[in-house]
Amino acid sequence: MIARLGLSAAFALIAGMALARDDITIGMVLEPPNLDPTSGAAAAVDEIVYANIFEGLTRIGPDGTVQPALAERWDILDEGRSYVFHLRRDIAFHDGSPFDADDVVFTLNRARAEDSTSAQKQLFAGIETVESDGPHTVRITLSAPDGGFPFNMAWGDAVIVSADSIDQIATHPIGTGPYRFERWRQGDRVELRAFDGYWGEPPQIREATFRFIPDPGAAFAAVMAQDVDAFPNFPAVETLPQLETDPRFRVIIGTTEGETILAMNNRRPPLDDIRMRRAIAHAVDRQEVIDGAMFGYGTPIGTHFAPHHPDYLDLTGLSAHDPQTTRDLLAETGADVTLRLALPPPPYARRGGEIIAAQLRAVGIQTRIVNMEWAQWLETVFNGGDFDLTIISHVEPMDIDIYARDDYYFGYARPEFVALMDDLRGAVDADARSGLLHQAQEMIARDYVNVWLFQLAKTGVADARLEGLWENAPMPANDLSAVRWTR
Repeated sequence: MIARLGLSAAFALIAGMALARDDITIGMVLEPPNLDPTSGAAAAVDEIVYANIFEGLTRIGPDGTVQPALAERWDILDEGRSYVFHLRRDIAFHDGSPFDADDVVFTLNRARAEDSTSAQKQLFAGIETVESDGPHTVRITLSAPDGGFPFNMAWGDAVIVSADSIDQIATHPIGTGPYRFERWRQGDRVELRAFDGYWGEPPQIREATFRFIPDPGAAFAAVMAQDVDAFPNFPAVETLPQLETDPRFRVIIGTTEGETILAMNNRRPPLDDIRMRRAIAHAVDRQEVIDGAMFGYGTPIGTHFAPHHPDYLDLTGLSAHDPQTTRDLLAETGADVTLRLALPPPPYARRGGEIIAAQLRAVGIQTRIVNMEWAQWLETVFNGGDFDLTIISHVEPMDIDIYARDDYYFGYARPEFVALMDDLRGAVDADARSGLLHQAQEMIARDYVNVWLFQLAKTGVADARLEGLWENAPMPANDLSAVRWTR
């Protein structure tokens, strides 16, 4: 009897092991325009390739810390003006070619070149020289000390690429990560497969599919039918209470780096007038937008900075909802125009746009809503600067420096702010950096560059048997390296 029970238990164990899954299907709202993280601005690219296909010298971990990646360690010299990165050995790209210091030199020189197409070129602007000192050591000299340089190298825009495969990176990316690119069925999905030659711990998930489901209703249906195993940025937030009661699922609520803003074109009349920008800011009721567009998920913000950061200032009072102030300012400006409100596909933008349009209309500001597909928004608004108002969430970490770029889509770049960012890059002392970040937050808030709405919450849902998905999003990423099925 005992032997028979033991045999039965063994068969049950074997059966359970046989049923353990090694595949996953991830839902995403937006399809990336390409798969090249070194040239595009779309976060959807990093949501597929960051830490899966591509790796950098450093990486951002799920807790937001800077961690070693292709560089196992680094030395800081000359009070932060030089960095020596010591690379891991015996690493190969997915095509079998070896990774070494020459790939780092190629990547960083390409990113900082005059003709670079990097959307985050400022990450590399302070680099004076990149030199290899043997196959496993890279010395980077900066024009000024930069205490945040290892953090810069952890961005998706700074992942290491090979000169041999760079021509096909947009459609067939080849990196050093735990997954290799399998295929892209445009309009539907991207498929990855575990890379058997990976230098690190082999992932338990062997096959990963990223499905693009922009419609909230379709996303909910896909989750309920278990056609997707996880939707890390779930668009149908109104259904989360229902999903929380279903034992098949786990609802995951975290934070992101996403400052969601009503961006204003500071170059174009009447928005080049601070009174008009201030009038719009006081016309917006943030909480009404959060409740209506995000069903209460989101933290009000009054400047371009994440509330969970220790240097955050709560400046929401500077642009508090005050319709009478709006009317007074409109009377001063005498402006009588209809502003074009360009809305990309994410539900927070489409829903929020309708609410804000109604709030502006209530105080005498007319808008014309133009709904755009993602590629159209990137080309027309982000790259072309052809808009009056738009709603978007900026999900890159610590990206307040975008306000210093004279070619950025909302067109601010006040010289005093540019100088602040120059000082910040050169500051190594923590207290000095904190003071500069406070000044920067105040300057853009008092100039009413944009209307800061809320910090985007990370509202996710996953199969209850899955472990290892990121709860928070310190970087736009769906890192699968630690994900596994528990049963």
